[in-house]
Amino acid sequence: MTKKLSLTIVALLLCGFVRLSQQKQEGRNIHSVYGWTEWFDRDNPVGNGDMEDFSSLQKENPWKICQDPVDIEARTLRGCSVQETGEKIYRYDTVFGFICRNSDQRSQKCQDYKVRFSCPVNIQENVRWTKWYNQDHPSGSGDWEYLSSLIKENPEDNLCSHPLYIEAVTVDGEVPAHETGQKFHFYNPDKGLVCRNSDQKSGKCKDYKVRFGCTCRFDD
Repeated sequence: MTKKLSLTIVALLLCGFVRLSQQKQEGRNIHSVYGWTEWFDRDNPVGNGDMEDFSSLQKENPWKICQDPVDIEARTLRGCSVQETGEKIYRYDTVFGFICRNSDQRSQKCQDYKVRFSCPVNIQENVRWTKWYNQDHPSGSGDWEYLSSLIKENPEDNLCSHPLYIEAVTVDGEVPAHETGQKFHFYNPDKGLVCRNSDQKSGKCKDYKVRFGCTCRFDD
């Protein structure tokens, strides 16, 4: 009984950051917090291919997909990543969405894919925000704030491996990442944030810091 009570108290202390973090969000641009949408599968590869184009998906789901997502992920209906399939993809970005043409494949047919987007989200209850992390600087190839690297380099922080949300701002001035006008190679709660200097008009990324929103869990 004492052990169970102690575990509950620890969990409550950890999740005590929830209300505080939500209060800190007040007065700040709530749209700087990003998370994944649900999965969408609007097409099948029975004609020219699998056309999960962004414009069609956004028109068909205006309240579920934001107009300017910062990242996209595609997987087969069986759960395989694009890399695992080895298929040649015609388009795979946040502007056009995902397009796989049958004519580009050796088998002359694409697999059936589903897609999701990284968009601004409403924060649910029972979320524990991590501290801010800034493990890299854009002095080399860019700013690489990888979640997997952060977990390895900060074992004492108990950073969750499957966050619900990510927030990224500039180190200088705390400008939300999506307001900088820069392009991101990755920007989602599963991988973190990656900004490549080669993708920027100025030739250099800004210096970013990130934090993650994790689910508070109470053990029985």
